[in-house]
Amino acid sequence: MPSVVLFDLDGTLSDSASGILSALRYALAANGVEPLDAHTEREILGPPFYESLPPLIGGEDKLPAVLEAYRHKYGESGMFDTRAYDGIADVLAYLHGCDTTLAVATSKPEPYAVPIVEHLGLSGWFATVGGDELDGSLRTKALVIEKVLRRLGVEPSADVVMVGDRAHDVIGARSHGLRCIGAGWGYGMPGELEKAGADPICGRPADLLSALGLAA
Repeated sequence: MPSVVLFDLDGTLSDSASGILSALRYALAANGVEPLDAHTEREILGPPFYESLPPLIGGEDKLPAVLEAYRHKYGESGMFDTRAYDGIADVLAYLHGCDTTLAVATSKPEPYAVPIVEHLGLSGWFATVGGDELDGSLRTKALVIEKVLRRLGVEPSADVVMVGDRAHDVIGARSHGLRCIGAGWGYGMPGELEKAGADPICGRPADLLSALGLAA
């Protein structure tokens, strides 16, 4: 079993789609941008908006104003419109009881991620909660993972596993030579985790224990 497990936040630990999308819809409307269809909204959940939004809103020039409006609305109300997935707290408690070091590695800016994890009642299980910077300087999941491992004082190895629901989680983990277990209950599109090479893909949080070589 691994000694360190890193967890993505949105779509892995918590279902936060409602809060994210309501803030995004507000930001688009406030800047005169046409609303996105339901498929596109789901598709962009997870990866950083500064990567996914420009081609959808007419280019990079509109991005700063949209992000500013989004962050205002999200910080005002949307960030706490989220809930932990059923069973995830039990999994974290079990892993913690096995002396496994747990940490969050999310592309969400850290100033939002930390209070959200606290709001979910999960912060006690994690050694650290690491995320992107507000200036978007950690543009890939690989950079976020590097930040979290550095905080933990851990080198990338077979003893470290990532758990995430989108392809960028898998790609980020692989860039450090890490295995990524797919959170099949999250926001990944059909076939996305399989194509990216997640190994294995779990259908529910409780399945993580056997995927990590444990049995509750």
